[in-house]
Amino acid sequence: MQILLAGAWALAACHAREGSEPEHLNSIDPTIGSVGTLLEPTRPTVQLPNQMIRFTPQRKDWLDDQISSFPLNIVSHRLGQVFSIKPSVKPPAPERWNERLTWDHDLEINRPWYYSTYLIDEEITVEFTAGKKTGIFRIKYPQAGSKTLLLGVYNPGPSRWELLPDNRVSGMETWQGDVKVYMYGAFNEPVTPVLQETSRAAVTFPATARTVELRYAISYVSPEQAKKNFEQEVAGVAFSRFVDEGRDVWDRTIGQISVEGGTPAQRRSFYTALYRCYERMTDVTEDGQYYSGYSKRVEKADRPFYVDDWSWDSYLAHHPLRIILDPKGEEDMLQSYVKMYHQSGWMPTFPVLFGDHACMNGFHSSVVILDAWRKGLRNFDIKEAYAGMRKNAVRATMLPWRNGDKTPLDDFYHQKGYFPALAPGAKETEEKVHGFEKRQAVAVTLGNAYDDWALAQLAGDLGKHADTALFAPRGFNYRNLWHPEKKMFLPKDDAGKWIPIDAKFDGGMGGREYYDENNGWTYMWQVQQNIPDLILLNGGKAAFEARLDGLFREGLDRSKYEFWSRFPDATGLVGQYSMGNEPSFHIPFLYNFTSSPWKTQKHTRFLLDTWFKDNIFGIPGDEDGGGMSAFVVFASMGFYPVTPGIPEYTISSPVFRKVSIRLQNGKTFRISAPKSSTVNKYIQSARFNGAPLSRPWFTHAELTAGGHLELEMGPLPNKQWGAE
Repeated sequence: MQILLAGAWALAACHAREGSEPEHLNSIDPTIGSVGTLLEPTRPTVQLPNQMIRFTPQRKDWLDDQISSFPLNIVSHRLGQVFSIKPSVKPPAPERWNERLTWDHDLEINRPWYYSTYLIDEEITVEFTAGKKTGIFRIKYPQAGSKTLLLGVYNPGPSRWELLPDNRVSGMETWQGDVKVYMYGAFNEPVTPVLQETSRAAVTFPATARTVELRYAISYVSPEQAKKNFEQEVAGVAFSRFVDEGRDVWDRTIGQISVEGGTPAQRRSFYTALYRCYERMTDVTEDGQYYSGYSKRVEKADRPFYVDDWSWDSYLAHHPLRIILDPKGEEDMLQSYVKMYHQSGWMPTFPVLFGDHACMNGFHSSVVILDAWRKGLRNFDIKEAYAGMRKNAVRATMLPWRNGDKTPLDDFYHQKGYFPALAPGAKETEEKVHGFEKRQAVAVTLGNAYDDWALAQLAGDLGKHADTALFAPRGFNYRNLWHPEKKMFLPKDDAGKWIPIDAKFDGGMGGREYYDENNGWTYMWQVQQNIPDLILLNGGKAAFEARLDGLFREGLDRSKYEFWSRFPDATGLVGQYSMGNEPSFHIPFLYNFTSSPWKTQKHTRFLLDTWFKDNIFGIPGDEDGGGMSAFVVFASMGFYPVTPGIPEYTISSPVFRKVSIRLQNGKTFRISAPKSSTVNKYIQSARFNGAPLSRPWFTHAELTAGGHLELEMGPLPNKQWGAE
């Protein structure tokens, strides 16, 4: 009973603090989306913005009422964690490591800076708060029973736990095969080792101990650096101070965008999405140095070094959002890409701690770099960045989920302007093609056409005119797979003949023989770099608009379970539009390039309201650490970067009456839509800096100058506004 009262007191105390917090903090609910539609859920991650220590209890999802363990750190988003701890009231025994801990949803607290849960069977309360390279666990045991803590690891390979004098502990765990992760920590109570193995240990605390604290530090550099991180950041610091400092950091970070209006649910979805945009990339710099998975050694650091980015997901909206909110941090991230290229010889695609994680397709870091350059970011080595972009474009393989030198299929692409596909059932001829991911021939062609466009554009900006002439034509390679009668991008074989397929369903799991995670209805819009040309290919504005209308109305031609058994990533369906997967993000904004911008306003409001509810089902697909949440942030504010690489934003329908973004240059960008509501979602007229605005877009320069977009909203569409 005493420990239950203690748990209830902690819960009440946290809620009391919440009541005194600003609304943007109270609106964050890390449990939103914690049950995946078909694939991965979100996790209620505790961390400081873009910092190394990340924590979430290990369980399947929010429906799982048992926790397997508590990690000291999540090294990479969805790629694993290190150093497990598990409290117990039972005598230590080997089987204890396999036991799971039952928790109660209503007795758990999830905040970006603080976590608490009550373990029902053990009557134990577990609390956690995070620093940059450190964390503190606070464990409240019941009066009766053993006060045991099990220490374990998550990864195969060399690992160890070592108990040291003065209630200290150190450890090493090998993550992802070759990365050594070190920890150093201290308990606040005397420790008795009762079971010691190489990779795990069990300790007990005195019978009089009620609250045990483990404060610790993580290092990717060395055991000595782990101890140094501990002494610099967490030694002697009270748990409550860590909580308060974390709350203050999140207050300043999330408070950079202030909104008024909208419903409480819309504000909860918005601010939770904004919080998720700070999970990645993470700063792994430690005291002027960092471990690099690209050189496989410790490197000196003259500025922060960041890892953990999945550019196939993040180039669309996540990086563009950071360019607005934190251009200085974005410059450090881009310089990290440059260093990775310098150290490994390749510009990475999915850079994580161990190196480049070969994943998905395309070299979309090229788009990110061009976008940053054209939006005025200069504090990174653009010449070296360009060299890496160029090398990837001419020497690297474009095969999905593969790194390294080009193959004969890449040579074919360079010569013929498209990636060749195989007929259904044909045997693969290139041994380097991934057995599951396949060739993705249409997706690879479209994605690399965008990347090559970005390379050609940057070459022009840098005065490299010969390269512009070389790569600019490759930016049009999408045309080589456009079927003029079927009005879709369809596969061709190596003889240049069309391969007849059902673009809605063929291509194996996820359509990967031709597309990637989505079908031809999604990939028919993947020409962000040249939307006017895509409109021409479709037969003009009216025909293009009709095709967009058809996308949201087209049926599956089969049952949902049959469709999703083939395309489990294509969730959040509206007709054939898939809100739950990244290639779809820009599509509803394409109406702004037709004579009916009001349809962008209609669809974005509908999609936000339908698929991004403020509950555990509130994310329609794999969120991917900010990739999807950035869409929510932009769409809720009422504008979106349709073409990263072109410094413009297209206007949609803000869900808020006021939006203010405090910029690093000291200025504030504002959107005023005083009549905006769930009913008044249509733009009647617009003004920018007091002057009438008839076009449905504005520039990045206008934003960073502290512009003011004023929107008159109403319940019915003004079909003339923005129509050109």
